[in-house]
Amino acid sequence: MDNKFFTFIKPYLSYIDNGLLYRKPFSWLYTLIAIINLVLPIYFLYQAIENNIFDFPAKFIILFLLIWIIIAFASWISFQLWWDRKSKVISISSEGDDFIVTPVFSHLIQTIGEWLGTWIGIVGFSVALLTTIMVGNEASPLLNLIGIPFVGTGFLFVILMPIYGFLIIVGTRFLAEQFRALTSIANNTKKN
Repeated sequence: MDNKFFTFIKPYLSYIDNGLLYRKPFSWLYTLIAIINLVLPIYFLYQAIENNIFDFPAKFIILFLLIWIIIAFASWISFQLWWDRKSKVISISSEGDDFIVTPVFSHLIQTIGEWLGTWIGIVGFSVALLTTIMVGNEASPLLNLIGIPFVGTGFLFVILMPIYGFLIIVGTRFLAEQFRALTSIANNTKKN
């Protein structure tokens, strides 16, 4: 039956089956997260001003400004990461593959891991080092004030933060590769 009554939905079904229904929104999500990363330093600055950061002693103000520069740098790196990955998620699966959502979702897991690991590695290491050198254990109120209480002070945190970042990147990459390997095997088995 090839009349319009029975086939008018074929373009929609083709859009679902070739994976664009899944890849396009993920690309938009990546774009949104990239833009949020650009706005993040402004949000941190706003939070600090709202909490009267400039009423603190001078060493805390200088420390905050240095931390803010680090956050702005990490946010710029994060923006570039998400912006680059938004074009790659579009081509993550091929037309004709039976399993098209799993590679897209595994790409999201991998990208989140790369972003989070990079952010923790850069911000965590730098902030732990600066706070340890400049104010020692007095940094907790400042870190809570600007919204990064996960970073501690002391040389243990200086060492641990890059390790945590690396482990997050490797762990999420491993998980994503496992998902992709399974779907690749399944897609190739069907073709043979």
